[in-house]
Amino acid sequence: MEIQQKQLFGHPRGLYVLFLTEMWERFSFYGMRALLVLFLVSSVNGDNPGFGWTSSEALKLYGIYTFLVYLSSIPGGILADKLIGQKKAVILGGLLLVAGHSILAFQSLITFYIGLGLIIAGVGCLKPNISTMVGGLYPKGDDRRDKGFTIFYIGINTGAFLAGIIIGYVGETMGWHYGFGLAGIGMALGLIIFMAGHKYLKGVGEATKELSAADQEMISKPLTSIEKDRVKVMLLSFLMIIVFWGAFEQAGGLMNLYASEKTNRMIEFLNWTVPATWFQSVNSFFIITLGIPIAAFWFNRKRNGKEASSIFKIAIGVIIMGWGFLFMSAASIQYQNDGASAMYWLVLAYLFHTIGELSASPVALSFITKLAPMKYASIMMGVFFAATGLGNYVAGWVGVWSQTAGELEIFTGIAIFCTIIGGIVIAILKPLKRLTHGAEDFSKETMAGAKTE
Repeated sequence: MEIQQKQLFGHPRGLYVLFLTEMWERFSFYGMRALLVLFLVSSVNGDNPGFGWTSSEALKLYGIYTFLVYLSSIPGGILADKLIGQKKAVILGGLLLVAGHSILAFQSLITFYIGLGLIIAGVGCLKPNISTMVGGLYPKGDDRRDKGFTIFYIGINTGAFLAGIIIGYVGETMGWHYGFGLAGIGMALGLIIFMAGHKYLKGVGEATKELSAADQEMISKPLTSIEKDRVKVMLLSFLMIIVFWGAFEQAGGLMNLYASEKTNRMIEFLNWTVPATWFQSVNSFFIITLGIPIAAFWFNRKRNGKEASSIFKIAIGVIIMGWGFLFMSAASIQYQNDGASAMYWLVLAYLFHTIGELSASPVALSFITKLAPMKYASIMMGVFFAATGLGNYVAGWVGVWSQTAGELEIFTGIAIFCTIIGGIVIAILKPLKRLTHGAEDFSKETMAGAKTE
């Protein structure tokens, strides 16, 4: 059943409700993430006391926490698909997140673990289901869907960009628990926006029992051969997502250390050193500024009859992101020769990483909503986020390996590996596209609009 949505700037109004909800959810999540390790290693008796853990203990917990956050998307998707629907799952997730962040404002080990557990459960309920709801705003064959997911993706990164600046500052200067509490306030704002915007989300993300008789009948049937083929293509895309994030997430580890320890961050004429942590905002800045132009490029490319399938875009995204590490290879060579590397190598690397991310990540979200069988829509989105979590886990091991293999070798190896993986997928693109059975074809309405523009 297709739902007619009121439009704003060429997209359903519900998109902007989901945009703002996810923006504040990511504000709370990334703000808490920015403080977590720093809080854990802070001295118990310092001016801004923490738990006094060792760096190794804090990083181990951080790795387990981030993996569980993404893994929880699978039970969150099952809960929505089988019982309460995506809309109610988002509300439940928001409530759990508000509770979790609020509990972290209290300083005790027991409340700390309870807060982390609630946050893991909250993200699992909210994250896959709100992404699935974005796809539900668009009718089958509507090629605005990819652009809609890019707009949604900009919301994610706006929240992430603001989180590091605002929550990070409050946590470091006023107290870690004030920062955790502020994250809870941000999520509360997102939940209020979602509840207030319900009128723009009618018919989207409903529980199975609230669907039409025709949709309920469709869900009750076993998967068709076409649906099984589409699931196979999605699973391949998940493998590429693991490769993508396994490389990309060096930004938070290996590249973060590189910025701190081996990059000349001094601006001579200002006599000022750029904080290493600021480079973590470069990616979000590029996403906010380049998101719409890159989405428009791919949309126009497809409208002009050129190859622009989701599998192709994800493969190109993996290749471009991999090429960004060639700039880090150049930085490593400069460091070996001069004892420090220039800041522009990092900026160029993040630029290529961002272009690759915008070609792959929001497209993959949209791709799932096009191909996933209705009865497994949120579950497949949950598997996607679990693949993202596995990529993060792989990234940590690659960073550890670099300590013995050498950074130049690791950076160059990532670039070569990503290029090979992307190239293989492009080489077998035709049979992969056949398995989608036309799920990405233009609708008649879209084709008519293309002819008149």
